[in-house]
Amino acid sequence: MATDYDAPRKTDDDLSEDSIEELKSRRVDKSSSSVDVDETEQAEGFELPGADLSGEELSVRVLPKQADEFTCGRCFLVHHRSQLAKESNGVMICTECAA
Repeated sequence: MATDYDAPRKTDDDLSEDSIEELKSRRVDKSSSSVDVDETEQAEGFELPGADLSGEELSVRVLPKQADEFTCGRCFLVHHRSQLAKESNGVMICTECAA
């Protein structure tokens, strides 16, 4: 929330003038004005500028697993041998999954 530092501030006297009943009524008024909104319906109406990516194609060069790499048995990511934490029953585990 933005703060306007030039706006006049309330003094202690002004703050004490707000009664409990007045504060409760303000809270009730604010909550009664809220409406349940379906987020998915609301998001469908948004259109981002330059977001039309329907004609785009990704071109990524995929390399096969190298001799000095392994596939982790838990996260199934390919890591360098230097990140091998342990191997049990032929299943290799990376340092991130072993932690």
